[in-house]
Amino acid sequence: MAADSCISSSRYTYTHDDHKGPIEAINVHHVFVRKTKGNTFLVYFSSLLLITTGVSLFLLKDESASVLLWTLFLSAALVKLFLWKSVEKESIIIMPAFGIQLETHYTSGKIIHHFIPIDKILKPVLTECVTPVTCYWSLSLIVREKEELVLVFKELRPPVKMLIPIWKALCDATNSLGTLAPSG
Repeated sequence: MAADSCISSSRYTYTHDDHKGPIEAINVHHVFVRKTKGNTFLVYFSSLLLITTGVSLFLLKDESASVLLWTLFLSAALVKLFLWKSVEKESIIIMPAFGIQLETHYTSGKIIHHFIPIDKILKPVLTECVTPVTCYWSLSLIVREKEELVLVFKELRPPVKMLIPIWKALCDATNSLGTLAPSG
């Protein structure tokens, strides 16, 4: 299966696969986190610092043990921060006859699936989110019997140029006219 389209930015890569089946087409959209050399360097540096601290604790015994313990603690925290819950990719699988499956793939191998039946989706919306620190676009679904919007990408914040093809595919699958919501 070859990717039909691919868009890249400094942080993310978007791919779209079209699967033609006997009943209807299935659209698969993936947003991958691009691996950076700086992030990899920090993980290896933190791991090295952790190992060095452990060896130092073993060799020095009581001399400046509190400093070494704090270094060990901070090193372990850095390694956990970069490796524990980092997202590898988020995917949306659109099956017009059945529904939409949202998937989050973590580097640890854990995958979280969330299925939404097609008849529960009222409308996909593309919203601009403004915080005191940043501004970004988000793709959400208005779902029947839910009080809040359902985010398509819970962990990642892909740029709007990656969200628009997914939004259009969702509009086609749900037979709705999608809206661009104003910021607020």
